[in-house]
Amino acid sequence: MSEQSPRPDLRALFLGFSAVGLSGFGGVLPFARRMLVEERRWMTADEFNAQLGLCQFLPGPNVVNLAVVVGKRYCGLAGAIVAPLGLLAGPFAIVLLLALFYDRYGSLPLAQSMLRGVAAVGVGLLFAMAWRMGMALKDKPVFLPFTAATVVAIAVLRWPMPIVMVVGLLLAGGVAYWKLGGK
Repeated sequence: MSEQSPRPDLRALFLGFSAVGLSGFGGVLPFARRMLVEERRWMTADEFNAQLGLCQFLPGPNVVNLAVVVGKRYCGLAGAIVAPLGLLAGPFAIVLLLALFYDRYGSLPLAQSMLRGVAAVGVGLLFAMAWRMGMALKDKPVFLPFTAATVVAIAVLRWPMPIVMVVGLLLAGGVAYWKLGGK
C-alpha cells in the first residue's frame, strides 16, 4: 500500500480510536491495525510494526501507547491526548455498566457461557493479527532468527523478559547498523 491518506485532524483521531475502542472485547490491537493500516491508511504495515515494537517496549498497554504515538505524530501534544481518550472513553463507560450487571447477574450459567465465548473470539483475533503482521515481515528474513530466539528464550528457557528485550535490542540494532552499512 504505497498511497497514504491525508493527515488526520483531532476529530478524526478521536473518532477513529473511539471506533477501535468500541470494536473489541478483551483486546483491540487487531482493530487498531485494521483501522490504521487498511481502512484509514494513516500508516503502512511496516510503520505499524515498527511503532508497535516501540510501544511494546514502553511501559503500559500497547494499544494505548500506540494511540499516544499516532496522535503525537499527526497532531502533537493535543493528538497524544485526544487519541487515547477516544480509545478509552467508550470502553470505560461500558465496563462501568457491565460491572453493575455482573455484580447482579454474573453467577448465572448463561453469563458464564457468554464470557467463555467472548474469550475464544479474542484469541482468534489475536492470532489473525499476528498472521497479518508476520506477512508484512515475509520479505525480511533477517528478522526470523530474532523471533525464534525470543520465543525460545522466554517460553522455553524462562529467561526474564527485560533481559531478553535488552539483548534483543542490542543484537537487532547491531544487525540494522551492519545492514545499513554503518551509516
